[in-house]
Amino acid sequence: MRRRKILAIITCAMLIQTPFAVQASMPVPDLLPIGQLKLDESSAEETGQISGNSAEEKAETAQDVLDGDAIGSSALLISDKTAEDYELAYERAKNANWGYTNLGIADVSDNLNIRAIAAEDGRLVGKLPRNAACEVLDTDDTWAHIKSGSVEGYVSLEYLLTGVPAKFRAEELAVTVAKVATDGLNVRAEANTESEVITLVAQGEELEVAAVEGDWVKVLLDDDEVYVSAEYVEVSAQLATAVTMSELLYGQGISDVRVDICQYAKEFIGNPYVWGGTSLTKGADCSGFVMKIFQKYGVKLPRNSRAQANCGTTIKVSEAKPGDLIFYAKGKTINHVAIYIGNGQVVHASSPKTGIKISNVSYRSPFKAVRVLYD
Repeated sequence: MRRRKILAIITCAMLIQTPFAVQASMPVPDLLPIGQLKLDESSAEETGQISGNSAEEKAETAQDVLDGDAIGSSALLISDKTAEDYELAYERAKNANWGYTNLGIADVSDNLNIRAIAAEDGRLVGKLPRNAACEVLDTDDTWAHIKSGSVEGYVSLEYLLTGVPAKFRAEELAVTVAKVATDGLNVRAEANTESEVITLVAQGEELEVAAVEGDWVKVLLDDDEVYVSAEYVEVSAQLATAVTMSELLYGQGISDVRVDICQYAKEFIGNPYVWGGTSLTKGADCSGFVMKIFQKYGVKLPRNSRAQANCGTTIKVSEAKPGDLIFYAKGKTINHVAIYIGNGQVVHASSPKTGIKISNVSYRSPFKAVRVLYD
């Protein structure tokens, strides 16, 4: 009898152990997100990589953080990683979306209104351009509380991508920029110090990166490819952010027609740049954009920027009012035009990648200013 009891106990023990062995060998849902996520800027610096648009350059997973160790629940039983290691992996993966924890992307055809309160009649505090990014702080069934750039407020949830769709959209939209880290950076035609200086760019301005070539960074200056020294710029991947109301409003003493022209021009922010184009919706280049904007107000301008620069009255850039024209040059040859909109900013059809956008008037050295409105 005693022998039978012992055999029964051994048999039960073997039966109990069998499911555990099977369970440990079966695939178990991961505890941490391991899909491809973007490296934030600090992670890119640690790995010695320059942020770019390709997934190979920027992708990192929580599993990568842990040196390739499995991070499923079964692996927790055998991994030599500490709880702190897993917490670090999770935090880095969670915050790897271009600096956003809960990324949102404006899914609109033009601009998404940002309001002070979650109501349709709430005061406007800014606008989130099409495909611009934001941090989603909270949501209900109708509204999302967001922060984008220096703007915080509420947007309609109906027009905001979040979660996985937002990440997929961001993959397509992220732009690699070079932020100028010195005052008055030389922009050169070729990647050497003997090359012609085309213009100067002020500290803090951001230039879109086309390629990194050793000690030089090829950047897009409107629709030209030019070069800056890699020593004086900080390269990172970014998403567009909200426009504040101060960027949309004007100072005292500005005539109605000037305000109307600037407001009308800004309706087309985000629309495409097309070389030789004159359509405000389907695509225009810099001079085609300016020509069409002023045409609506009875001002006839020539088709190209050099001819437009000979119109009206030349004024000092410092004297420009909203509605005046600002011209830029490659060397001494005018090759770009923008509309001054006040507050030290211009709106212009910049390049095929950025389309129609707002920039600081000093994003490159202004060559001249012209007044074609006499009010």
